[in-house]
Amino acid sequence: MAGSSYGLEFRITTFGESHGKAIGVIVDGVTPGLELSPEDIQPHLARRRPGQSSITTPRDETDSVEILSGVFEGKTTGTPITLVVFNQDQRSRDYSEIMAKFRPGHADATYLTKYGLRDYRGSGRASGRETIGRVAAGAIALKLLAQKGITITAYTRRAAGVECKTIDFDVIEQNPVRAADADAAAEMVRRIEKLAEEGNSTGGIVECVVQGMPVGLGEPVFDKLDAEIAKAMLSLGAVKGIEFGAGFAAADMTGVEHNDEIAADGHLTNNAGGILGGISSGEDLTFRIAVKPPASIKAEQKTVDVEGRETTISTHGRHDPIICPRIVPVVESMAAIAVLDLLKRHAALLA
Repeated sequence: MAGSSYGLEFRITTFGESHGKAIGVIVDGVTPGLELSPEDIQPHLARRRPGQSSITTPRDETDSVEILSGVFEGKTTGTPITLVVFNQDQRSRDYSEIMAKFRPGHADATYLTKYGLRDYRGSGRASGRETIGRVAAGAIALKLLAQKGITITAYTRRAAGVECKTIDFDVIEQNPVRAADADAAAEMVRRIEKLAEEGNSTGGIVECVVQGMPVGLGEPVFDKLDAEIAKAMLSLGAVKGIEFGAGFAAADMTGVEHNDEIAADGHLTNNAGGILGGISSGEDLTFRIAVKPPASIKAEQKTVDVEGRETTISTHGRHDPIICPRIVPVVESMAAIAVLDLLKRHAALLA
């Protein structure tokens, strides 16, 4: 099965299944001599882990990371780094009743058609748990970028039909939905909990801001900065769309409104989202992703079984009613991986 790797100069390969023995990642292209320990990675995994609040799955996983290779006496060696998290709280029996049925919104039918088999226990490689490897690798990328003054912040901009009216980075980690508006967050949680009680789920929009971007990241034509970020984000199973800067609102703007006028100290606005011609402009890189509702819901729905017979299905077990809070650290990680890879490509080009 191809498609488990991302990046050129900073390259990651994730492995493992939701209900397998372990989940992990191999990271190649890390500078030798970087101080690295599990303590650098664990806080990021803690933000992604299940069981954080009433609006996340109660699956009880510590998501404790182990470093198997690439680090000696607390420093990276320049060789591939292997990071692994062993699964501890799988309940594969939760899926026994639906092993012969296709779940609406899931990859059951496409996997079975393409590969001739499927892992019905928590969706296998199609599970959101695969993102553990991305976040572990992202922790390394974020540490390297911080050394260059680049920081990345993602947050829930909209959820359950509620939009943030203000943006305050200080409140993001102070509410369970990771919204940038405390008042909006309270209403989001109320609506999400109500939907969960009804056996339903909801989606939202996550916004990400990359600050401290240098000018010049991104290559012409196929490897544009926005193209690389889009691939990184759309590789996440829950993401159904992406926009940069003004995004789709640009379709209703005039050139006078959309063009970012230029002053001696930079652009006066940032409708381009920090990208011009696929290359970073030095302004903040800003983008938003559309996150779909979790497909595993208790509400009864129509489907077919593996024999093509019509039936109904209700997915029980432990599932998130919304993905936004837990995808926030994943978005930050994938943005970091994409930016660091392009930064290394840029350095190699100028060497």
